[in-house]
Amino acid sequence: MDDQNKNLILATALSALVILVWVTFFPPQTPPPTTQGNQQTTSAPAASQPADTAQAPAAPTAAGSKAVTPNLTTTAQETRDKALAKTKRIRIETPRLSGSISLMGGRIDDLELNDYHTEIDPKSPKVTLLSPAGGPGAYYALYGWAPVGKLDYADVPGANTQWKVEKGNTLTADTPVTLVWDNGKGLTFRRTISVDDNYMFSVRQTVTNNGASPLKVAPYGIIARHGDPKVAGFYILHEGVVASADGKLIEITYKKLKKRDPLQDEPGVGEAHDIGKAGWIGFTDKYWMTTLIPENGQKFKSVAKYLPQASIYQTDVRMPIMTVEPGKTASVKTMLFAGAKEYETIRHYQDNLGIVQFIDSIDWGWFFFLTKPIFQVLHFMNKVLGNMGWAIISLTILIKALMFPLAYKSYVSMARMKELQPEIEKLKERVGEDKQKLQQEMMKLYKEKKVNPAAGCLPILLQIPIFFSLYKVIFVTIELYHAPFILWIKDLSAPDPTSILNLFGLLPWDAPGHGSALGILSLGVLPILLGISMWLQQKLNPAPADKMQAQIFAWMPWVFMFMLGRFPSGLVLYWIANNTITFTQQYIILRSQGAKPDVFGNIISSFKRKPKDDKTARK
Repeated sequence: MDDQNKNLILATALSALVILVWVTFFPPQTPPPTTQGNQQTTSAPAASQPADTAQAPAAPTAAGSKAVTPNLTTTAQETRDKALAKTKRIRIETPRLSGSISLMGGRIDDLELNDYHTEIDPKSPKVTLLSPAGGPGAYYALYGWAPVGKLDYADVPGANTQWKVEKGNTLTADTPVTLVWDNGKGLTFRRTISVDDNYMFSVRQTVTNNGASPLKVAPYGIIARHGDPKVAGFYILHEGVVASADGKLIEITYKKLKKRDPLQDEPGVGEAHDIGKAGWIGFTDKYWMTTLIPENGQKFKSVAKYLPQASIYQTDVRMPIMTVEPGKTASVKTMLFAGAKEYETIRHYQDNLGIVQFIDSIDWGWFFFLTKPIFQVLHFMNKVLGNMGWAIISLTILIKALMFPLAYKSYVSMARMKELQPEIEKLKERVGEDKQKLQQEMMKLYKEKKVNPAAGCLPILLQIPIFFSLYKVIFVTIELYHAPFILWIKDLSAPDPTSILNLFGLLPWDAPGHGSALGILSLGVLPILLGISMWLQQKLNPAPADKMQAQIFAWMPWVFMFMLGRFPSGLVLYWIANNTITFTQQYIILRSQGAKPDVFGNIISSFKRKPKDDKTARK
């Protein structure tokens, strides 16, 4: 077995092994069914804290309105519409958002993203981010004040407070709205809500003390999710609580949060964080996020917990106790991000609003030192070319250009290895069965001829982390969501929609779904092109004389074709472009070194009938 083929088999087998392990241990999982938790009819507040300005009293739970259980004849949209109709509302209308604010609790609980749809068809429903309590998938932001000392929860606004509109009928990017509530005991609460052109709300809460004695209150903000949220279910993707605390990024999955005892774990380091400068906390999905962000310099405590009695996941932002003197007004401002995790938008908020680590809310993964620059280049090329598919191809060309010096040395080494084959065969005849002597003589020959037998592995090995980093980028970044390429590729974040089982749409039946038994065989055009590109790359060299090697080489392209067939189209496109450029580079470099790859001849020989061995012939 010659060392050139050994190296190529080793590198190819290692690549296949890594990808196989990846697919085996990181498979897509079936999302758990969304369940609507039974909500309590009354809030269950924690005990008031001492009147210490350094303390942040516990906020009440988000439970407060009775859930509506849908029946078999009621669609999820109808149930949601009924929940919306139960309360008076203020419309939200901006270029990128639409929805409403409930006057019960002053909740921001109805939000759709105007620029994103659930399907590629622009006529399909818009992506719904926030939904009201009482409907399916309740998910909303709630604000209020925790009472301290003489005050009780009936004296401060909470989840069921009926607010009145003091100013504004519709929330737009140019017109904020103000809500007001008087507790009838000398305190007047106001809440002014504004929103920018993208996804950032600003909520200013004020309280005016019209009484004769000072009173103490502590403001808070809550994001609540009822039931078990639908998740993509990929281990390489974080979905759940995401926060920044003391300069550290914190991620807690729904599963881990559900296992914690909120009464026992809440004061712990992993649950609550005292921040002196800046931070934020909320929930993240694959492409969307809702996050509470106090003003820079505002001390606060961030808390994440699960309320099993109401089936609610909750994140809190709690500010310190404020003493409001008679005739005075206290106020606090909190921002709320509710929208798509767009790179440009989030980076703008980080740079211009000073939101520390906000760009890290995008799940860059452990290999962020590769995924971030890869995405930045991909994003730049997309802006220049106006098409993410061509941007992926351009990125592939750039990567191959950067790796060309190493590839050149590798292919030159492979050409020299071919030149040494006659001398290696002579060595084998001279030393016979003495394998140790053969290895010593071969290493001596490599050293004399200045040939590195391992050089052929390096380019392939370096492709593995780049491949996984690009896979991560394509999988988690919203910039590839429903991004078209050409012809039938309408979504680079999804697998190739065509199928060989219906002749790519020519036959009058649909291809089997990805989760069916035949789904694995439902290969599209891109996966088939991937297999062909790998097969042609193999034909730069004759088939190995060893039968086992020859069989491995014969099957490898088609194994990869099926393994990568259900990967995102953008990733398969990268692999095809990479194979094509690699084939071209290797062919030109081998020719420059005097080698003459007979690609056509190698293809013909692979289809020739193999001669029978002697034993078979004698029979």
